[in-house]
Amino acid sequence: MDFQYKEAYNITDLIGIMRILRSPDGCPWDKVQTHESIRQNFIEETYEAVEAIDKGDSPLLREELGDVLMQVIFHSLMEEEEGRFNFDDVCDDVCKKLIIRHPHVFGNVEADTPDEVLRNWDAIKMQTKSQESFADSVDDVARSLPALMRAQKVQKRSAKSGMDFEDVESAADKVLEEHAELLSAVESGDRAKTEDELGDLLFSVVNIARFVGADAELALSKATDKFAARFRAVEELAHSRGIDMKTASTELIDSLWEEVK
Repeated sequence: MDFQYKEAYNITDLIGIMRILRSPDGCPWDKVQTHESIRQNFIEETYEAVEAIDKGDSPLLREELGDVLMQVIFHSLMEEEEGRFNFDDVCDDVCKKLIIRHPHVFGNVEADTPDEVLRNWDAIKMQTKSQESFADSVDDVARSLPALMRAQKVQKRSAKSGMDFEDVESAADKVLEEHAELLSAVESGDRAKTEDELGDLLFSVVNIARFVGADAELALSKATDKFAARFRAVEELAHSRGIDMKTASTELIDSLWEEVK
């Protein structure tokens, strides 16, 4: 297939390349993909872009943003092939959304602080999405989000209705209550109830994150990284002392853990 190689490419070229890959004479893999088959790819590419941000790696971010953009075009082309919408429609929609939701920039609404901007944004969003209640806005939170992220977003939206804890201490008391209920469920041996109470406990902990202004998803990610690093240190320390972790006592492993902390 003829193709014009260039020194530099732009968005039009990217769309053209993807059209070629999706064509009957294109790539055997690309042309048979569906929204469902590459759904996970979209998620993975997005997380890889986020990792580049976390690393502060600009060249990597440039590459990963390209992969995310390619996924957006991939899905848009699938819709174009079915005659429903195309990439230009996607751009048109998001441009209109940005203009409508920024009346303090493109209109005559006053909003001098970030908080005022967010209040206006939320009000306009509810109106444009035909959300008539706070429950509608809660239901609008994507179920595909990671569980902690979804929980925090649901809590944030529901709190706007006025139904919320008075302060972080009250939220913390709820954690203690849910912890006791979880232990009771564990003792009962009821697996379904235990899972239910575990979910309640996790949800309650997210409330604390919200009250202290922390990102629950990010906090858990950092805690996991910390554990992984300490686990490696414990394993290396045990190996240096000839300790077999598989057969070592819990007390010995705990002492190694405390040592590396």
